[in-house]
Amino acid sequence: MNILLDTCAFLWLTTDAPELSETAKTLFRDIGNRVYLSSVSVWEIVVKHQLGKLPLPTDAETFIQRQCQLHSIETLPLDSRSVYCLSGLPNHHRDPFDRMLICQAIAHNLTILSADRVIIQYPVRTIW
Repeated sequence: MNILLDTCAFLWLTTDAPELSETAKTLFRDIGNRVYLSSVSVWEIVVKHQLGKLPLPTDAETFIQRQCQLHSIETLPLDSRSVYCLSGLPNHHRDPFDRMLICQAIAHNLTILSADRVIIQYPVRTIW
């Protein structure tokens, strides 16, 4: 399975947070799955860390790169095909970062690992 982590899922998985579902833990640890972190989530983490809304043990770049390396998470760049998907996306979700993650999942046929209940309103596979 090809899995796209939403930003919270990435943060919770890399810190083994109690918010994690058992399904999320199992899928994340399954070496048969390819797990991706979007450059959109990287952007969100950096912005929130700079604003003081997201404390991290190191600077954002070091934290993200280290966690991706430790957990074999691949980075998914933002491409124009994903951005064009926005024009047909309903406005169920107001968060621009989450909307773009939804578009990337649609454009690249990925399953989003997310606890966000609004995301299931879109034509995208989600698991939590």
